[in-house]
Amino acid sequence: MPGRSPGHARAEAPHPSEPAEPAEPIRAAPQATGTPCGGAAHRPDSLRLMTAPLFSGRARRSVAALGAVSAGLLLLSACGEKPTPLATVTVGTSSVSAEASCHNDGKELSMDQVQECLTNLKNPKTVEYARGDTLRLGVEPEIVEDGKRWSAVLDGQPITEPSSNTYRSFPGADVFATGGQGEAPSSKKLAFLQIAEDGKPLAVWSFNLKLK
Repeated sequence: MPGRSPGHARAEAPHPSEPAEPAEPIRAAPQATGTPCGGAAHRPDSLRLMTAPLFSGRARRSVAALGAVSAGLLLLSACGEKPTPLATVTVGTSSVSAEASCHNDGKELSMDQVQECLTNLKNPKTVEYARGDTLRLGVEPEIVEDGKRWSAVLDGQPITEPSSNTYRSFPGADVFATGGQGEAPSSKKLAFLQIAEDGKPLAVWSFNLKLK
């Protein structure tokens, strides 16, 4: 997962009529991505902290308030949905993260919904993969809370057992191997399937593996 490191504003001299206040970092507002209603609201792969502007205390409070309002409006514009936990795919030094492509606010997904999300998702995030690369999969802890588990699915076929671990690694694997059955495809769909304690599907995170 990408790190998050807050920036710090330089200290300034207090205004004679106003007490000095410590500078506070302001979180960058998430960017809207045009996701249609019914889909997950997307946020950047990593949230960066902006350094507080070097204004007077009163101006600094105004900027902070404006930033909070702007962030709220951006979230509302994404169909009113809060961001889902992230799943991450890493190959070598390349890493991509995404929110759930299919979910029902913690309620069960039908098998038809799961199948549709596994096969017909448009524009999933892509990471390049070369034969023999180590494939690493990770999920945020919230995905495995309260007895939930997840499994990895490649082109519609499970490649791992359901697990409550937040990290899986496949060193030296060749996920594009065909077993001699023709030429390997140029890409494959990789998904994370979240499973409830009773075994029902809850959410899907989808990615695209592109063969180098």
